[in-house]
Formats: sequence, C-alpha cells, structure tokens
Amino acid sequence: MAHMTTAVLAPAVPPPPRWAIRAAHAAALVTLPTGIWRLLLAAGHPAGYTDVGYAAMGFTGWSAVYVVGLSVASEALALLTLGLVRPWGVVLPRWIPLLGGRRIHPMAAVVPAGFGALTLTVLWMPFVAWWATPHPDMTALGNVIVGFLYLPLVAWGPLLGAVTLSYHRRRRVERPE
Repeated sequence: MAHMTTAVLAPAVPPPPRWAIRAAHAAALVTLPTGIWRLLLAAGHPAGYTDVGYAAMGFTGWSAVYVVGLSVASEALALLTLGLVRPWGVVLPRWIPLLGGRRIHPMAAVVPAGFGALTLTVLWMPFVAWWATPHPDMTALGNVIVGFLYLPLVAWGPLLGAVTLSYHRRRRVERPE
C-alpha cells in the first residue's frame, strides 16, 4: 500500500473589505502631489518659492539628490500599504530570494505598519494649520498651492492605520484555536 502524505494547509485569509482596498490605494496616492512638487524643486523650478527663498533652500547637488530620494522613498513606503490588501502581504512572492513563498507572520506587518501610521499621523497633522504660519520664502500663490499639495499627507497616517487594523482582523483567523 502506498504511503500518502497530507500537507497541513493554513486557513485561508478572508478577502479585504472594499473600503480597505480603496483606503490602501488612497494611501498609496497621497504622497504623489508632494513628490511631484519636490521633483520640480530638484529640477531647478522654484515651485512656489521666491527667487531668494529658492536660492536659500539650495536645491542643487546633494540637496537635489536628497529631495529626489525623499520623494522616491515616500512613494515606495506608501505603496507598501497595498501589501495589506494584496496576496503578497500574506505570502511573499516566489521571486524574492531565500524568503519567496513563505507566509508573512501577521505581526511582522502589523507592528511596523501600526508604528508607521502613528508616526505619519503625528508628523503630518500640523499641516492642517499650514496657512496659519507665515512662509516669507514663498510667493502668496506658492504658499496656497504648497498647502494644498501637502494637505493629502494628513490622511496618510489614518488611512494606513485603518488598513492595518483591517489586515490585523483578517489575519486573526489564522491563529490556532
């Protein structure tokens, strides 16, 4: 008689609710306006600064590289939110060396995402009051435009927090009883 082996399958993870998918996509998009604005600065456009203000900021050389890197890093981090509603947030893609195909422990995603949500909320919440602070290095129109470009970042932390909570609730079903 042939010996039969059975694999123990992990319980399926319920699909994310529609609101969480939308919130994850929104979180991935909120960094775009400021990222594009920073890229303009790095490319030599004053983008709302006065000529004197732009010169004082020194967006050349390594400063320009930093501004581009900040934009790219911000968007990359924002895109990670999608992992909380996509299959690659449960099982690492096979193409990842050494770890591909492995299930992600829920807390390995929940803890950094929760910390990120809290940090982003604290970091960006002051931008709600952008217009209450004078910005003498900016033109009047530039001040208004930059305020609107940064305002979406206020939502980044709360959106990430809501998606993280949804992910945590969906992944709880995997725990053995």
